[in-house]
Amino acid sequence: MKRNPLGRTGIEVSELCLGTMTYGTQTDPADAHAQMDRALEAGINMLDTAEMYPVNPVSAETQGRSEEIVGEWFARTGRRDAWVLATKHSGKGLGHVRDGIGITAETIPQAVEGSLKRLRTDVIDLYQFHWPNRGSYMFRQNWRYDPSGQNRAETVQHMHDALGALSREVERGTIRAFGLSNESAWGTAMWLRVAEETGGLRVASIQNEYSLLCRMADTDLAELMVNEDVGLLPFSPLAAGLLTGKYQGGAVPDGSRMSINGNLGGRKSERVFGAVDAYLGVARDFGLDPVQMALAWSARRPFVTSSIFGATTLAQLDHLLGAAEVVLSEELLERLDAEHKAHPMPY
Repeated sequence: MKRNPLGRTGIEVSELCLGTMTYGTQTDPADAHAQMDRALEAGINMLDTAEMYPVNPVSAETQGRSEEIVGEWFARTGRRDAWVLATKHSGKGLGHVRDGIGITAETIPQAVEGSLKRLRTDVIDLYQFHWPNRGSYMFRQNWRYDPSGQNRAETVQHMHDALGALSREVERGTIRAFGLSNESAWGTAMWLRVAEETGGLRVASIQNEYSLLCRMADTDLAELMVNEDVGLLPFSPLAAGLLTGKYQGGAVPDGSRMSINGNLGGRKSERVFGAVDAYLGVARDFGLDPVQMALAWSARRPFVTSSIFGATTLAQLDHLLGAAEVVLSEELLERLDAEHKAHPMPY
């Protein structure tokens, strides 16, 4: 499987990344461990988790279970070194981790220690901030996004403080690299600027939603990422399952994400099913599996480092792995761009 550099860290990761947000709810430990085995066999070496996982549903009772399940695999197999391990500090998140306290110089070492314990490891390869303290336009908040209430001085001071805390973790040997999530072009640029001014840890990646149905990263953020060697780690490259086509015609399969989260976190809309039909049509015209086409497209964008996908079952994982073999012709890419123009941001 193709590998890409993770920013300027010297770490190389597979173009596909195994996501674990269902481990502990929709995916039981035995199936989760089988997925980890199978992904390694296929050449995947990057795994993404978070202290707030699992989701579907999110709850205080299950918080941290995904990391624990991954840690159980490390302990059982002794193969921690086979993975580039990424996890996240929740920050304000959904409020069920540390009562929604934001990211601070004080919470960073606490969060790192908690993740290390659950993951049964001494080091986290990529430590990410799940959500900016100042908020974000991600998760359908872009329609009414208003940054006018932000305090620039407080934000910059927070970045100085956080990078100081991260540097101390690097010195302790607990983290190797730093990434963002749900971030903007301005926010990423400021993190880079503060790191350059202070000699702090440089941003290596941004984990934002990105798929054929959600292409907000294509302009300002793309330019920043290309010029600054900051890689995108797309999450929801299949748009929470919409791009599989399994929800077309009003279908809601048992055990699916829509059966648990009815509107797919705001992704279900009047326009989205027409957009999905268009992309299913492209896959059909080119003789491709639509799931594999969508995942391959997200992984091969010029600013993408590794595309994060999740599978609730081993059978789903085997299907998704076929994306690594998909060839994206220029004609196909032109058709996909044409459908994007016809169906822009349908949710």
